[in-house]
Amino acid sequence: MPPRGARVEVPFGKRILVGVVHDHQPSSLKTLKPVKRVLDQAPIIDDRLYALCEWAAGYYHHPLGEVLNFVLPTLLRQGQAARPDAEIRWRITDRGRHVTTDRLKRAPRQQEALALLVEHPDGLTPAMLEALSVSRPALQALREKQWAEREELLPQVPPLPADVLAEPALSASPEQRLAIEAINQASGFQPFLLDGVTGSGKTEVYLQAMAPVLAAGRQVLVLVPEIGLTPQTLRRFRQRFAVPVTVMHSGLNDRERLEAWLAAGEGRARIIIGTRSAIFTPLQAPGLIIVDEAHDGSLKQQDGFRYHARDLATWRARQWNIPVVHGSATPALETLHLAHTDRYQWLRLRERAGGAALPDIELLDARDAAPDAPLLPSALTAIEDTVRRGEQALVFLNRRGFAPVILCRDCGWQAECPRCDSVMTWHRSLSQLRCHHCDHQQRVPRRCPECGSSNLIDAGAGTEKLEALLSDHCQAPVVRIDRDTTRRKGSLDAKLAEIRGGAPAVLVGTQMLAKGHHFPRLSLVVITNLDAGFLSADFRGPEQAAQLLLQVAGRAGRKDLRGRVLLQSRHTDHHLVRLAAAGDYHALADTLLEERRMAGLPPFGHLALLRCEAMSMDKALAFLDECAAPFLQHSNVDDDSVNLLGPAPAPMEKRAGRYRAQLLLQARQRPALHGVLDALVRHARGLPSARHCRWHVDVDPTEMV
Repeated sequence: MPPRGARVEVPFGKRILVGVVHDHQPSSLKTLKPVKRVLDQAPIIDDRLYALCEWAAGYYHHPLGEVLNFVLPTLLRQGQAARPDAEIRWRITDRGRHVTTDRLKRAPRQQEALALLVEHPDGLTPAMLEALSVSRPALQALREKQWAEREELLPQVPPLPADVLAEPALSASPEQRLAIEAINQASGFQPFLLDGVTGSGKTEVYLQAMAPVLAAGRQVLVLVPEIGLTPQTLRRFRQRFAVPVTVMHSGLNDRERLEAWLAAGEGRARIIIGTRSAIFTPLQAPGLIIVDEAHDGSLKQQDGFRYHARDLATWRARQWNIPVVHGSATPALETLHLAHTDRYQWLRLRERAGGAALPDIELLDARDAAPDAPLLPSALTAIEDTVRRGEQALVFLNRRGFAPVILCRDCGWQAECPRCDSVMTWHRSLSQLRCHHCDHQQRVPRRCPECGSSNLIDAGAGTEKLEALLSDHCQAPVVRIDRDTTRRKGSLDAKLAEIRGGAPAVLVGTQMLAKGHHFPRLSLVVITNLDAGFLSADFRGPEQAAQLLLQVAGRAGRKDLRGRVLLQSRHTDHHLVRLAAAGDYHALADTLLEERRMAGLPPFGHLALLRCEAMSMDKALAFLDECAAPFLQHSNVDDDSVNLLGPAPAPMEKRAGRYRAQLLLQARQRPALHGVLDALVRHARGLPSARHCRWHVDVDPTEMV
């Protein structure tokens, strides 16, 4: 009988599907079809990983079957064997060792192949043989004579090296040493917040904390928020450690992902570096979990199974009874609150490594700037002076394309997306208008569709316009890094390598450049267009804007150059803008935490969103009204109450051709919230109107739009 967590093939209508065994129960149903084939004799999802899936399915109110399907690599979902690719080796046989080459005078290719196999008793791989110009027919002929054999060798767990370090560790500062010792001395489950300013050497703390874990033969799981950070992290970890390192992210093909998944589960990989989905990787001997840039919103899945990898990392560490380290220069307010209340051990790195000073942030008043001038004259002059000194500058604008809108001067028409409540962005290099929400594309009109005027202009700026402007003004290369310029594999690495070369240059980029990158010759950062975050209707907007600002500012002056940051703002008198510009994230965080305490918002309360999409707004709102009706009595002022707010149209009412509405659930106590959610989800699934819309639950939402 297959165990729980094993895969089986089952008939489903006219199809044969791959399923995962959940339990065994007797049944009297005569129409129940038998399992067609058992694919695994042992669980492919072990007990601990299965328990994580069950907990996550319950907490995020998502079907367990879909969670299990999400966790399995694609090839395992398709029913392929759960074993790694074998390594092919051609070896000489005992009979072949006694063959003299004279017997192959009339077959020179076989003679050459036999001589090479004699010289390499451990065998040669097909790639090696191809490089040595050994033909396949010659090998096959030797095999038929039983003078050579083809072996398939499954990868084995490598022996632990005498020294796990491939290079010595760097000298640690007193603050770093205290953090490393605290992590190494942790016994069992212990969550840490490694709160260090940008450039304080958090990665070195990770590396030195990992060394004794690896030396004990255990594994380390490292989560990074984005694929862009994976190559540099991988490179640094491989330079430091003489143990196998593997990666897990969406950029891998199906075979690569399965190989990495199996290597981690079998213990062949000692360090596993991955993006958010890597939290579901099975480990044979877990010893430590590290969540780098733990504040980053990319750690939250925003579609389908909406989990948060940061929170699941803490749950897994508790399950495995091991330490977990959340590292950030700008910790999420929820994490800071856990540190304030001693539920996380708080490790502070207040100084930059090597004695480098934090950059000063200067506020530049942009209220009188022209709409088509993305850079103030003083900022442009500072950039020109920087490259003239042989240094590098970074101009940050979190907006792709050439201009965010095309409009008609005569009638005011704007190029709006026909499928979303949004204007389309002009990508001049592609001669296209694109919607960044649904990816609708169309040509740039030559005349206004409303009045026929040819007086069309672009308004605002994106990274493409900044690149063009700076190319005209600066006597140095301008390197643009955004999703449009890094689509091809390897393009991001090539651009980052060019920057790290140290030659004078101007970087133009979006939030892809905001975190984790070390550019030794970068001394100036210019930040534009961050005001919207501080004025956002979303209560998380100011927190996210401050995090982004300080992460970008932290790229400047990280080595022997003094850093300078220029923040262009049209709201220089706003108290949150001034707090962020002062560079003291914790002062701003304290202000925001107090505001949230008074409003009962996270971390002092708990939220969930029930979202609905339908072909009309009336249908979406009607469905949510039906969902909410039985639960309105919960809206009171008790500590155990759950307040239902809405339903109401989403801030962006129409997206990708569908109308969107949402119902917000707010509670002081988490159990009360989940109790109502359980009942609400059961009720929603039984409503006839559910067939006419798409809906989902988002627990602990990080985006309210």
